[in-house]
Amino acid sequence: MQQIIALRDKLINWILFTILSIIWGSSFILMKLGLEALSPYQVATLRMLSAGIVLIPFAMEGFRKIPKDKLGYVILSGLIGSFFPAYLFCIAETKIDSSLAGILNALTPLFTISVGLFFFQMKASQQKIIGVLVGFVGLCLLFLAQKNISLENFSYAFLVLIATLLYGINVNMVGKHLHNTGSMNIAAVAFTFLIIPCFVILYFTGYFSLPLLSGPILKSTGSAFLLGFGGTAIATVLYYKLVKSAGGLFASTVTYGIPFVAVFWGILGGESINLLQCGCMGIILIGVWLANKK
Repeated sequence: MQQIIALRDKLINWILFTILSIIWGSSFILMKLGLEALSPYQVATLRMLSAGIVLIPFAMEGFRKIPKDKLGYVILSGLIGSFFPAYLFCIAETKIDSSLAGILNALTPLFTISVGLFFFQMKASQQKIIGVLVGFVGLCLLFLAQKNISLENFSYAFLVLIATLLYGINVNMVGKHLHNTGSMNIAAVAFTFLIIPCFVILYFTGYFSLPLLSGPILKSTGSAFLLGFGGTAIATVLYYKLVKSAGGLFASTVTYGIPFVAVFWGILGGESINLLQCGCMGIILIGVWLANKK
């Protein structure tokens, strides 16, 4: 019976892993569409605002169920796990290409290990650490196998580096301090808390003075709202659930699943995939399997 339960839990973890990879792998496209007519600050703010609006119906129950001594951790999780990274990624993507952003985004598992070992007393086996490193090597080789990598404006890549560090801190904090708090409650309270600040930011960035009914603005606004609904609200709830179910280290390897989705979008767009890229994705899968293997 215990083996059946263990297999069921592992299957659920892999399903969550796949869904999150698809959602976050597609978010880069929505981000680019949003930046066509809006500033990075406006796209990031609309993303956070839409996530908060979607989760309003669950916020009251969240405030009621979350212990008062955990409320600070919940709000902090919303800030370092979503709010600040959203701005950092949007600003960075105005100057660097998605390939470089994808490579740096995959530093999340490495930061999760480093922060966890030094500051959160996380226990990580040698096998899990090797798995994370193998996956990262495979990811780097995958993007190096492409011909469209640009290193111009490399200083903006540092913003993505900061975002991944914040992700690593947040994963460890949620795993340690919010392990027994419902995933939906965490997300609902964290994002509804940000609604008023988002309206203030939109006002001072001049969003409400734009021709909001024009085609380009509507397209970018719709992309940002869809990014917030799927890539932030839904994905954050699923991610919190995966962190508490499978552990922060395995959850952070979701960033290794993003290249598969990026390749899929590329194929739909008429791009081709070669044997070298297939081999690199195989290395990534081996790394993820090692990181999750008992």
